[in-house]
Amino acid sequence: MNEEITNIFHSTQESMEKSLQALKKDFGMLRSGRVSSSRVDSIKADYYGTLTPLSQMSSIVIQDASTIIITPWDKSLLKNIERALQEANIGVTPNNDGECICLSFPPMTKEQRLEIAKEAKAMAEKARVAIRNIRQDSNNTLKKLEKVKTITEDESKKAHTSIQKYTDEFVKKIDDALKLKEDEILKV
Repeated sequence: MNEEITNIFHSTQESMEKSLQALKKDFGMLRSGRVSSSRVDSIKADYYGTLTPLSQMSSIVIQDASTIIITPWDKSLLKNIERALQEANIGVTPNNDGECICLSFPPMTKEQRLEIAKEAKAMAEKARVAIRNIRQDSNNTLKKLEKVKTITEDESKKAHTSIQKYTDEFVKKIDDALKLKEDEILKV
């Protein structure tokens, strides 16, 4: 097989995989029936003058389905972490007991669950569009190579078919990830 076609396949798969991983990361930020440490993953607090992720300055433990406990390794950081959590506006007020910070999330209502499921669908559709755009870019590159006679018409057709298979495969992975996330969100 032509080396340029192989490179196109490789970059296509790599880009589609990145889109899928980005979707999964976005899904991790959505609240489901059970709280996840990903709710606080992106929050950074002042750590001796440097904004640092909470996971690098404390232990983050999921106590039960609705409670996250954040215990800093240095107790003098409690106020900074509490301030960062308040500024992040994650939907709960941090409770500082002098040793750790407790985040107690209230149970979600049916309306909240449906709204979050709608957000998940929108994220999945955005990922599908990204996959289709990657396919379009790859197909356009193949057409250019065929036009300048770098590859033959038959090679181009086979390559288009392979890229469509990658596209179908990744769209299915997105649909599967969405189904799992929806089940997780709507489960009471």
